[in-house]
Amino acid sequence: MAAKSGRRGQRSPSTGKKKKPNRVEQVQVLKESEYDYRCAYEASRVAEKRYRTLLDFVPYPMVVFTVEGKVSYLNPAFTQVFGWSLDELHGKHIPYVPADLQEQVRADIQKLLDEKMIHRHESKRLTKDGQIVDVLMSGAVFSEMEGEPAGELVLLRDITQEKKLQLTQEALFRISMALPSYPRLEELLDYVSSEIKRVLEVEGALVILLDEAKREFYFLGAAYDDRDTQRRAKEVRYPAIKGVSGRVLRTGQSIIVPDTSKDPYYYGFVDDQMRFKSRNMLDVPLKSGERIIGVLCAINKKNGVFDQSDVELLNLIASTVALSIENARYAKEVTEAYKELASLNRAKDRAINHLSHELKTPVSVLMASLNILSKKLEALPEPTWKKTYDRAWRNLDRILGIQYQVEDIMADKQFRTYHLLNMLLEQCTDELETLVVQEVGEGPIIERIKNKIEELYGPKEIKVSEFSLERFVEWRIETLRPKFPHREVEIVTHLEPVPNVCVPEDVLEKVVDGLLRNAIEATPDEGKIEITVHRKGDGGELIVHDYGIGITEENERRLFEGFFTTHDTMAYSSKRPFDFYAGGKGADLLRMKIFAERFSFEIDMESSRCGFIPKDRDLCPGRISKCPFCKKREDCLKSGETTFRVYFPPAPGDKSCAPAESEEKNTVDRRKTGNS
Repeated sequence: MAAKSGRRGQRSPSTGKKKKPNRVEQVQVLKESEYDYRCAYEASRVAEKRYRTLLDFVPYPMVVFTVEGKVSYLNPAFTQVFGWSLDELHGKHIPYVPADLQEQVRADIQKLLDEKMIHRHESKRLTKDGQIVDVLMSGAVFSEMEGEPAGELVLLRDITQEKKLQLTQEALFRISMALPSYPRLEELLDYVSSEIKRVLEVEGALVILLDEAKREFYFLGAAYDDRDTQRRAKEVRYPAIKGVSGRVLRTGQSIIVPDTSKDPYYYGFVDDQMRFKSRNMLDVPLKSGERIIGVLCAINKKNGVFDQSDVELLNLIASTVALSIENARYAKEVTEAYKELASLNRAKDRAINHLSHELKTPVSVLMASLNILSKKLEALPEPTWKKTYDRAWRNLDRILGIQYQVEDIMADKQFRTYHLLNMLLEQCTDELETLVVQEVGEGPIIERIKNKIEELYGPKEIKVSEFSLERFVEWRIETLRPKFPHREVEIVTHLEPVPNVCVPEDVLEKVVDGLLRNAIEATPDEGKIEITVHRKGDGGELIVHDYGIGITEENERRLFEGFFTTHDTMAYSSKRPFDFYAGGKGADLLRMKIFAERFSFEIDMESSRCGFIPKDRDLCPGRISKCPFCKKREDCLKSGETTFRVYFPPAPGDKSCAPAESEEKNTVDRRKTGNS
């Protein structure tokens, strides 16, 4: 090559200038240039093949772009991650930039051209099928001629799973750290739902709990893009056998629903109630030991579709929060039990306070009677009666002292109801018997007292009789009507023939009278009471429905527990039976409940408190026309009500239930004697 170059550079001996090559020399130079080109080309092909082999071996997606941003090369890893092949994209722009990142990507390219190199730049790119991939980019500008860029080499490492794992770890850490901060179950589950929504990038997330008693699902935790949807979700309940969640409950397996419109288990009722459209969803079970206590649900994936990594993530969250949900449930039950205990304590307060009040009246009567007796005995020699009188007064004063002690104890709310009641009753009985025996000895008066006690309190033979329920109720209404002529209460009756009932007469009388009196005392003047007897199943049902003030929810739970009244003691201290707010000793309903268990009938009650006076301390004026809230009678009739239902099974066909006497004769006899 040096000799050849020498020939090209020969100079003329005479002039010293280069000689112009002749044609032969020109051909020779051309051949030499072609040879050089072929050598360089071959060397280039070898180098390119070597470099391509190297680039093909790179495990991360890599692209070589021209200066115009068109693809000149991409490796197999790119095709594996993004879906496009080199044949599809050669000489073209790659359509893999999300619409919301177009401006940012242009700025990144300009930065690469200016700085010639970028490292570990995090961004997002689209795959051929439209999924978004998180990528970590590195790039460099290369040149074939000094100072002139020939293209760009870009490396795009897929970090989608790494980011998801990182987000999962962060979410689990946040949830674990936050669990003790949410003692209220609903707040805890709302937080869990919001974390699921954020990490899985979905439109909605739900914590679906199982009501094991009712076999229903309900959403105690919810997070949605739309706040109204989130609020409505809390109002939805549906059977535990329905929907995708019902299938998860039955199988214990996680379920991906890519298209709800094609899934046979999709339950559209839930979406209808929430006014929301679920397109796809992922449900995983919430397990506590071997029990499934609910389901975690992610709805409407924003980017792409649910995959196995989403299943694993949601299962991890489920296993993390299941125990906390159970703990929060127990905490809630303990809180409710505490409230129940507080309610019971208030009920005991009322019971003891009411007993104290009831004790005042007979003590006052006894005191007045002893004073009257002392005046009548003054005509007799004092030694014949004074000691007895003093002893009676002394023991009466002792009872009065106990009553005052009850009031003092009530002020500090420290008492033991059971022992206190027994102490009062036992002491009164013992002292009265001792007083009589000591003063007059064992004589006719003691026998008369014992007989009276036996008559009133001793065991009695229970006679069970067969009655026509509708006629018996009609008779009791007419018998009691003269006892409340001062009350302006409309009583409407619907008494249909029903099968005869078999129950002791005095029991049936006490039940009917007690329910009627309770209804009248709870209904203001100008109000209404409906009394119905109708057939139910094989037996008959008595319904006493008053449109009165109703009962608060707390009082409703305590109503059948005995010595419990729905009004404060002083509210009825001066009332007569059947007066509005007259109340009673609170034992009538307890007695009815015991009768029901003893004689196999059923009694229950439901009530709605008047919305104008929602609290116990709120008082009704006692007459509708005096109520400041009711413009007309119907306003009151719609504001509160109480319904008692008593179901009596039919009388048996055997002789265990004796026929009652003629009801017409009974009615006449009772009215003559005034026995009601």
